[in-house]
Amino acid sequence: MLELQHVTKIYQTGGQSLAALEDINLAFRANEFVSVLGQSGSGKTTLLNIIGGLDQYTSGDLLINGQSTKTFKDRDWDAYRNHTIGFVFQSYNLISHQTALSNVEMALTLSGVAKSERRKRAMEALEHVGLAKQAHKRPNQMSGGQMQRIAIARALVNNPDILLADEPTGALDSETSVQIMELLKEIAKDRLVIMVTHNPDLAARYSTRIIKVLDGHIISDSDPYDPARLQAAGAKAAFKKTKMRFWTALNLSFNNLLTKKGRTFLTAFAGSIGIIGIALILSLSNGVQDYIDQVQEDTLVAYPLSLKKNDSNSLTSLFSARMEAFEDGSDHSQSENIGVNDTLKSLLTSETSDNDLEAFKVYLENHQKDFDTLTKDIHYSYDLSPQIYAADTSNGVKAVNPSDLSQELDTDNVMVKTMADNMEIWSEISSDKEMLKSQYQLLAGHLPQKADEVILMVDENHNVNDLVLYSLGLEDRDELSRLSQETKDDEQTYTYDDLLGRSFKLVIQSDIFQKENGLWVDKSSDTAYMTDLINKGKDITIVGIVKPQEGTSNNASVGGIGYTQALTKHISKAVNASQIAKEQTDDKGTNVFTGQPFSADVAAFSSQNLTDEQRQALAGMTAEELAAYVSQYNQNADASYEDNLKTIGIIDLNAPSSIDFYAASFENKENLKDLIDDYNRQMKKADKEAQIISYTDDIALVMSSVTTMINMITYVLIGFVAISLVVSSIMIAIITYISVLERTKEIGILRAIGASKKDVRRIFTAETAIEGLISGLMGILITLLLNIPINKVIENITDVAHISVLPIWAGAVLIAISIFLTVTAGIIPSRFAAKKDPVEALHAE
Repeated sequence: MLELQHVTKIYQTGGQSLAALEDINLAFRANEFVSVLGQSGSGKTTLLNIIGGLDQYTSGDLLINGQSTKTFKDRDWDAYRNHTIGFVFQSYNLISHQTALSNVEMALTLSGVAKSERRKRAMEALEHVGLAKQAHKRPNQMSGGQMQRIAIARALVNNPDILLADEPTGALDSETSVQIMELLKEIAKDRLVIMVTHNPDLAARYSTRIIKVLDGHIISDSDPYDPARLQAAGAKAAFKKTKMRFWTALNLSFNNLLTKKGRTFLTAFAGSIGIIGIALILSLSNGVQDYIDQVQEDTLVAYPLSLKKNDSNSLTSLFSARMEAFEDGSDHSQSENIGVNDTLKSLLTSETSDNDLEAFKVYLENHQKDFDTLTKDIHYSYDLSPQIYAADTSNGVKAVNPSDLSQELDTDNVMVKTMADNMEIWSEISSDKEMLKSQYQLLAGHLPQKADEVILMVDENHNVNDLVLYSLGLEDRDELSRLSQETKDDEQTYTYDDLLGRSFKLVIQSDIFQKENGLWVDKSSDTAYMTDLINKGKDITIVGIVKPQEGTSNNASVGGIGYTQALTKHISKAVNASQIAKEQTDDKGTNVFTGQPFSADVAAFSSQNLTDEQRQALAGMTAEELAAYVSQYNQNADASYEDNLKTIGIIDLNAPSSIDFYAASFENKENLKDLIDDYNRQMKKADKEAQIISYTDDIALVMSSVTTMINMITYVLIGFVAISLVVSSIMIAIITYISVLERTKEIGILRAIGASKKDVRRIFTAETAIEGLISGLMGILITLLLNIPINKVIENITDVAHISVLPIWAGAVLIAISIFLTVTAGIIPSRFAAKKDPVEALHAE
């Protein structure tokens, strides 16, 4: 079964060669109890280690079942020790942080035995040595004899062919020694037992064969054995490979860490300091970034990316002309002359052309998904303003939009007149509910759902400008005219109920014109006509009151009325269905107000310019009607077809006057520009220069440095992170190395029962992974606790709440990074542990 042929073992120590064994020739039977006797240093332990595969011979050969081991690799020796050899040591060599049952199970774990089968066989082995009741005790809770029995149970659990015992009774009293020898004698009945001992009496009493060794030579053999060769030397023996599961490695390492709770906690805390620092930085960075993002988003709500039909008067155009003049200007820095940058000349002489938004709208709708992913809302505006009047006509006709307040004011105050003329009270709001919710907070009522529903907008303090109230007719305009600089009313307030439900009247713009005697006449100055038209008009009702969302740039709003695009579409549909609109669009060459062809050189009113039909109609007019007609004729004499469309209120919903893109972020806004630029490239490639779009992005000129600033902060934080991680990694590497030194004997034990170098590396990798996990969790927990007072302090200073918030993803990533770094830092110590000589490791203290 087992044979040594001319085995020699030479150690190199201090530059000298020392022969521990010389030309050893031995053969062993399949079942016998062999005792190896000899003085200390005689080579008997070396002989035992070579037989057990812990140490390698220098020359000769070890045959297993007649097969040579000369070609064995490390994995073959590991498998040989695990499946063929069982070790019993003088100092027991149990893993102190494992229970008796776990110690016995270890060899089965390496063999790949299932958990249930492993537990069953381990308990049977403990019962065999009489320690089933001690299965869940740790070694330090047992006597020496009990620990040696556990060692024997561990050696037997894998049912090895050979049991090797190195001074198994050396640390035991006489009575316990006899019990152990009786047990070994029983075991030798069905397997080979080789025992190294100093006690010749025990050897003579229990052994069936005694071999004496002196100075590395066999000096006597009481029962030599010369087996017949089963196979020629040089054949390769094969064994099932061993492998430790990572879960087993985790269990071993976790139990080891539990035996050193204090140091484990301090190590984890030290490792978590870097994580805490990084987590706090990320918390503040995330909170600040969220705050900036919110400010940016609020800014984008007020300053969209705009495409206007005529973009020549934008701030962007001014800056473009300024930059063009700067770049084209001559360099006079080396002379005593002062040059001139022709900024105004550039603006005046530059070619301006309208954006073809009708063509671009078609392109946009064909690529709707691309634009939708980058925007919160896309808003189309048209050159159409609702004609709104006060519902109460008992005191006359009062225009609400466009407001006629400035004509009614009896004051010489130019500023008041200017404000009344230029303030836009009615404005179209987004039709997207989510967009509206991001812009406004609902105070009362509900958001508009139909064309005839509008909202009243107040400022952040729930105030509305008095000019708005006078323009809307909610305050007495006559009272405003009577006010002097010295007079001021007491503060006035309204309840929500006072304003909700207030209604106005919508007049369709084309209905203001009436055909009389075959001619279209503007009836806006006819009080009776307008009163009747208003009374028949559609009610427009205030259904909700809103204020700007906190933090948005709309906080400076003075208030006003917001209506939806549904109202615009309703008006457009009604206008297009009117008789005057049909007449004008059916005959694009004739002015419906004069009956004359559109021309740049149409003369003032003259009877010669009229047709016979017109002359006949004029003959039936009163002097007042005739004067009104002549005035209208002269006013419209030089009008164009487009002018008449605007006067009548005709719009083409496919040809907006502007398109506003409300992006969710500055990055998305840049991507929007890329989409527009891509469209322009396509138009240029197709030789459609007239359809190239120019756009306005005024806010980008003001906030262009925000992205650069954020990136710079990010780079600085990355630098901090890198330094912290390097320090943490070095510390973990040192601690892992210390753990390797402390667990040297455990490494030897594991190698003796068949653990491979890879298994040893896996154990220490598992330990560093556990340390990294604990460090990461501890760092995140401490960060969350520290964020509480940090947020309190920041809120007291800046009034901004919850600025330091660690995102869930950041916590998970930091824990993963902590584990990765500790595992990486433990690579070198783990390799160092795997390379330890198992014989030396077993004798380490």
